[in-house]
Amino acid sequence: MRYLKAKNVLPEDVISIIQQFVDGEFVYIPRKSGEQRSWGEKSGTKDSLEERNNQIFREYMNGTTVADLSQSYYLSEQSIRRIISQGKSQCLSSLHSHL
Repeated sequence: MRYLKAKNVLPEDVISIIQQFVDGEFVYIPRKSGEQRSWGEKSGTKDSLEERNNQIFREYMNGTTVADLSQSYYLSEQSIRRIISQGKSQCLSSLHSHL
């Protein structure tokens, strides 16, 4: 999310109306209904974290320990265990959908 200067995008009369309610503060204006994006969709962060998590799960399945993964990825062991658990759940879901 980036900030825009109201004077650059809104008519002066709209700014005056908003100032009656909020003067000199930041205001979040939500997207129109049906136009929402999930977190990280625009920046690609969501996709890169998903790929990282998939890589962690693959390495774990190939024998890398939780402690080693924790050090390699600079994550807590608890975070690594959560990622592994999610990977196992995804594998089971995928297996059940193919049966």
